[in-house]
Amino acid sequence: QVQLVESGGGSVQPGGSLRLSCAASGFIFSTYAMSWYRQTPGKERELVAVISSAGSSTKYADSVKGRFTISRDNAKKTMYLQMNSLKPEDTAVYYCKGAWAQTVYWGQGTQVTVSS
Repeated sequence: QVQLVESGGGSVQPGGSLRLSCAASGFIFSTYAMSWYRQTPGKERELVAVISSAGSSTKYADSVKGRFTISRDNAKKTMYLQMNSLKPEDTAVYYCKGAWAQTVYWGQGTQVTVSS
């Protein structure tokens, strides 16, 4: 059974930090490119960051460059998103996604709220 389970979301003040995790099971994690997306009500899901299967290549949305860091531990089958200098506009549900060829898996999402 394939599962992607996000954790680490919560409420934080502007300027604060959070670390999201995405734990994978049921598929060969190390062969999948992994990514983080986020979505707010009424808007399309947007790509935040992506990391290659081996972790050697990363890419970020312009809005999070220099503040967020994506990483993965293939031995632990887990992906991370370190979010620093959070802004109110980072408030969203964050989803992890795994992709290999035409196979795509999504997690259920975790809420991040940035507010004073």
